[in-house]
Amino acid sequence: MKEKTLFVAISTQKGGIGKTALTVLLSSYLHYSKGYNVAVVDCDYPQYSINGMRLRDKRSVTEDPHYKSLFYKQSKTLNKRAYPIEVSRAPEAIETAKKIVQESEAPLDFVFFDLPGTMNAKGVLSTLAQMDYIITPITADRMVLESSLEYAGLINEQIITTGKGSIKGLHLLWNLVDARESNHLYDIYEQVIDELGLQVMKSYLPDTKRFRHEITTEHKPVFRSTLLPADKRLIKGSNLDEVADEFIAIVKGGGNG
Repeated sequence: MKEKTLFVAISTQKGGIGKTALTVLLSSYLHYSKGYNVAVVDCDYPQYSINGMRLRDKRSVTEDPHYKSLFYKQSKTLNKRAYPIEVSRAPEAIETAKKIVQESEAPLDFVFFDLPGTMNAKGVLSTLAQMDYIITPITADRMVLESSLEYAGLINEQIITTGKGSIKGLHLLWNLVDARESNHLYDIYEQVIDELGLQVMKSYLPDTKRFRHEITTEHKPVFRSTLLPADKRLIKGSNLDEVADEFIAIVKGGGNG
């Protein structure tokens, strides 16, 4: 029996904490490196950053011999296409996703949604209610954390605990973690989060410049791309593999993990 395609939102209401970057990193790693079939619905109007990255990536693998060769070798090795990216306004996002799933040649494991960073945007709350899982990146900045916890708490209270949606789990993910910060600080924050009835993933993503390594004319190792997997040399120490493995364990476990 074919497994249901899972709808996953990487979602927060605070800008600058890596929501879009995490969507790309996780989608590309799962699709190109872990053998899953993925699609992305870019709802982050008006910039549509992920779709913009795909257009830049396409130009590079078409015009630059170095990236053209990398992309060709990868396509032959994997024998699978690049994952589809469709733009959509939030109110139409679910219909857009269903159309992608229906038209996909191979059964899709995940559709990732990059939603606008505000609950007030039209259609965001109703779209979130139809997700299977929500991942909310958080940082140790007090103002950012308070905003993120308020956001996650609202989803938890209005959708999850009331049973008014499809959400099986909402998980917070520490992002941009500074190795110089005290573990005691994170322990205090996690105690507060636990008291709010929210869950934090055990793995985390460090604050590292490697996450910004996109396709460039300098031909440096690529970490963030919609057409190429993260360079294996950059994966080590990035924790991306650990985050992806924990994500898979959560969603394949079918609950709050």
